[in-house]
Amino acid sequence: MKKITAIIKPHKLEEVRAALSEIDIKGMTVCEVKGFGRQKGHIELYRGTEYAVEFVVKTKIEIVVDEQRLDNVIDAIIEAAKTNKIGDGKIFVSSVDQVVRIRTGEQGPDAI
Repeated sequence: MKKITAIIKPHKLEEVRAALSEIDIKGMTVCEVKGFGRQKGHIELYRGTEYAVEFVVKTKIEIVVDEQRLDNVIDAIIEAAKTNKIGDGKIFVSSVDQVVRIRTGEQGPDAI
């Protein structure tokens, strides 16, 4: 099993969710995060004064899938989240050793 962590622009969340639903992804965890990469923040104008915003607001999505579905999920996220502009985000993939569904005690791929 693999855990996909995608950091995307917040306004792309609904498009990513819809794309993942189309390929039968039934669950994900979503949270708002702040950070920076090559963008290194940006300047905002508020009431005529410029402010440096060092941490950019992003959305983090986490999904656990079987390895057979990994490439399809990554492709769906890229297609839905891409704007071809700086700050589109990143996708990280890591291994998951075990999954347990608390309610039923199911383990492994059955628990996803």
